[in-house]
This record gives sequence, C-alpha cells and structure tokens, in this order.
Amino acid sequence: MDVGNLRVTGTNSCVETDEMTAAAVKQVIVIRRDLKMRRGKEIAQGAHASVAWLASTVLDAIDVDSRTATVTIDAIAFAWLTTSNRKITLQVQSEAELVELHARGTALGLKSHLIVDSGKTEFDGVATITALAIGPDNAQLIDEITGTLAIY
Repeated sequence: MDVGNLRVTGTNSCVETDEMTAAAVKQVIVIRRDLKMRRGKEIAQGAHASVAWLASTVLDAIDVDSRTATVTIDAIAFAWLTTSNRKITLQVQSEAELVELHARGTALGLKSHLIVDSGKTEFDGVATITALAIGPDNAQLIDEITGTLAIY
C-alpha cells in the first residue's frame, strides 16, 4: 500500500493475517481524568496517543534527505489499518495508574505509548503525562490489562 512517499507492507507474525478479524484487533486510549483538562485538550491528547505508534514507526524508518520511508508493520497492525481501526477510550484517575498500564502493556509485548504534554497551554508549564494508547494489538491481551477500566 503506497500513500504519497510512504510505503506500508504487512508481515506475518505469530498470528496470520487471514486469521485476523476486526474484532480480534483494537486500540485502547486511556485518558487521565484527574487533571480536569478542557474537553478539546483531552481530545487532542487522545489523538496524540492514537497515532503515536505509527508516528514512531515512520520516524524510525524515514530517510531525512529524501523524506521517504518504507515501513514494515506486523500482521496485527496491518489488519487493524485495513479493517476496523477500532478504538476504545477509557479513563483513569491518576498518573500512577497510567504508568502502571503502560508498564504492563510493554511487559506483554504490546504497542504502548505514553503521552507527555509540554504544559504550554495547561499545567502551568509543567510537562505532564496525560494519556496512553495500547495497540493496535491483540484485543484479548489488551483486555487483560484494561478490561476493568471505566469507559470514558
């Protein structure tokens, strides 16, 4: 699949692409509610979290001189990109909860990205962990970590 100067190819991992269904793959976005962010700020932080895995993949592969990248993604991410793009937004009440979820996701080998806001528009200039995305990845594994959290 080519998009402008970006080429995306899927690879087989432990789960074959043809076994993947939209229901088997998802991404979970977790927002800290204790910060009392403005609604637009929460949405922006969730958006940052959602694209963090793809942005990091592209940035790792990019050739700065030609501004091109060839990105290889695993079968699960390929299935997510080409089927549902399913996202669930959940909430936590503390930074400690967010950091623990990130650690648990990483320990299971899941794609997990914490978002640290620079503090320019909120948080009095203090860099603050605001959100987390786990996935896109195996929905069952993600549920082991996030299944008890409240829907946002």
